[in-house]
Amino acid sequence: MTEHLAPDPVRTATLEAFADTIIPGAKRHDSDRAVSGASAGGGAVEAGALALLESPEGGLAPALDDLARALNGQALEYAGGNGLELDPAVPPFVALPFEHRTALVQALTSLENPQRDPWIGIAIFSYMAFDSAAHMHTTDAIAAGHVGLTTLGFAEPDPDGLWRFPDYSYRRQLAPVHPDTTTTGSPA
Repeated sequence: MTEHLAPDPVRTATLEAFADTIIPGAKRHDSDRAVSGASAGGGAVEAGALALLESPEGGLAPALDDLARALNGQALEYAGGNGLELDPAVPPFVALPFEHRTALVQALTSLENPQRDPWIGIAIFSYMAFDSAAHMHTTDAIAAGHVGLTTLGFAEPDPDGLWRFPDYSYRRQLAPVHPDTTTTGSPA
């Protein structure tokens, strides 16, 4: 039997703050510290970045505890090197002002950082949660008003649940439909 543990609030806030640094969003409530409020609309957190990061399909879930601890360690080192005093009531990365979160994430994901891969992975998952709702079925995401798909103007499917683009995205047909294509758009 699998034991269900309560979510770790430090880990959750730290990962949400990272995702919010990648695609900022509006605060969820007045006391929200993880989401900085650097944007008026919804961002990666509202789009489900944490759900995508924690999904078993993504492969990052087993490393998230260690990554959150490492990120907070990086934040402490960054704060010390920049003369910043952090609020001890929240995780160190969450305590960084948004512009400093951004600077740290830029350093962590830069080509000069030989340990950039996990940070790039979290950044990519944050984007995927926002721009494709990768943790949800697309029709469910659209029906729920997913913030990223809505912001990007993702088209709704036709009444039968299929997407068709009669006007062509480039306003011209780029190639003829293959003669063996079925009525559902699948190759035969």
